Amino acid sequence: MTNHQICILGGTGFVGRHLAARLNQLNIPNKILTRRLQQHRELLVLPWSKLVEIDVYNVDALSSEFEGHHTVINLVGILNETGHDGTGFRHAHVDLTRKILQAAQHTNVQQILQMSALRADASCGTSYYLRSKGEAEDYLHTFHGKIRLTSFRPSVIFGPGDSFFNRFAQLLKISPGIFPLACAKSKFAPVYIGDVVDQFTRALNDRSMDNRRVNLCGPEVYSLRELVEYTASMIGIKRMIIDLPDFVARTQALLMEYFIPKRPFSLDNYYSLQIDSICDEAPHMPTGIDAIVPRYLRQLKP
Repeated sequence: MTNHQICILGGTGFVGRHLAARLNQLNIPNKILTRRLQQHRELLVLPWSKLVEIDVYNVDALSSEFEGHHTVINLVGILNETGHDGTGFRHAHVDLTRKILQAAQHTNVQQILQMSALRADASCGTSYYLRSKGEAEDYLHTFHGKIRLTSFRPSVIFGPGDSFFNRFAQLLKISPGIFPLACAKSKFAPVYIGDVVDQFTRALNDRSMDNRRVNLCGPEVYSLRELVEYTASMIGIKRMIIDLPDFVARTQALLMEYFIPKRPFSLDNYYSLQIDSICDEAPHMPTGIDAIVPRYLRQLKP
């Protein structure tokens, strides 16, 4: 094997940065593949990480970078697409997964760890996001070969730098006293990023996790309204949170999808929220939001 035994796709995102930091703490060599190296040069300071700029959709390029690596970790995921028909989700989730497996078969890759999503389901998912994540899972787990496969299915992930609590904190701060909230009754079991990366690193050597789809939930279940109220209390502001009726929430999603740049809320997000992101069975990950979230949200107080 080469000095870089783990290859990570999506390693420049929220989960990827925390995973790379953990691998560096463990002195585990890792290579992070990215399409835009110049935008992520801060990761170059990690002594056990190497950044390589490639087209991740090019199977030959992937095969070249996978050569000599034991494990490939795919963290690539999008919450919104540029179009409206699911094509972007399938490209990012399904097409890339197919190319990763194809390239892995050309080399000596022995393991693939895949980031999926709780409630991902190719046929019954409520959104393009959940259906495409489910299709990618199914494609991997119907592969009958020598590659070890594990998919991780988290609820919403929290931790320093997350795009959940931090985003709601910013939205609350700019709201004019009243905060309209779509899908307020939707439920989540927020899972700590540290617990998530623990599961990824555990799977590197734990054969009991092979060929499994692992649900990742935190110890408590909250409604979206409760999480937004919690965020407001942590940053020390008072807002009147208004639960939007379903037809208003859908209309809001429709308007934001077509008329607001970068889509803070889309129809596909709305459809994803029609099913609770919670685990039906134990065990749950140990770390609750009270142990972590106040440390970084209180820094955002006005």
